[in-house]
Amino acid sequence: MAEQSGPRRTHFGAREVDEDAKARLVHGVFTSVASKYDVMNDAMSLGIHRAWKDAMMDWLAPRPGQRLLDVAGGTGDIAFRFLARAPGASAVVCDLTEGMLVAGRQRAEAEGAAIDWVVGDAMALPFEDASFDAYTISFGIRNVTRINDALREAYRVLRPGGRLMVLEFSQLPNPLLQRLYDLYSFNVIPPMGEMLAGDRDSYQYLVESIRRFPDQDRFAAMIADAGFGQVRYRNLSFGIAALHSGWRL
Repeated sequence: MAEQSGPRRTHFGAREVDEDAKARLVHGVFTSVASKYDVMNDAMSLGIHRAWKDAMMDWLAPRPGQRLLDVAGGTGDIAFRFLARAPGASAVVCDLTEGMLVAGRQRAEAEGAAIDWVVGDAMALPFEDASFDAYTISFGIRNVTRINDALREAYRVLRPGGRLMVLEFSQLPNPLLQRLYDLYSFNVIPPMGEMLAGDRDSYQYLVESIRRFPDQDRFAAMIADAGFGQVRYRNLSFGIAALHSGWRL
């Protein structure tokens, strides 16, 4: 009789964990940092993440009347930018963590933005097939347990001709610059998290998760394997981050 295999394993930062545990651990990280998430983004990137998100919108080129799904959208940074560029468009922010959505909803109420906020899993989206014109995910896909499943879900919920756009930390092609960036990441960001958010461990995980994410070419191949066409990427800040684009055929 064949011996049954144990639970499937995946990474949580530098640790190996059961797949079933990763979503719970990621949920704990973002619940912990929700109230300070935007402040920490500014501090960690010296505000450059704002320029990266603007570059994402430049390439996406939102049009009036389009419907956006922003997955792992947290406090709504991408959705707010999308709506500002496309009068008459609509946006749904989907995130695994209720605390992140609460922070975003408060901002939307203050600014009068019409955004729907939905708790949901990127690997099993609670939306009908072919119901969105654009799917974005910004600094979230590396936290998904099974990235291939998330990409297939993105393909499913996009209408034919719909656009996938992913903004994620990536790998610098220059080894010396990569080593310098690693020194900054591992020695500055976790202490900064402890000082500004009172949570060193969560930011230690976030730094480690960046190093486990596929490089630009491997991630582009994963997008193509999910069925997307015209897959391209653009490096930002020498490759510290990258934008990946694909189209639903």
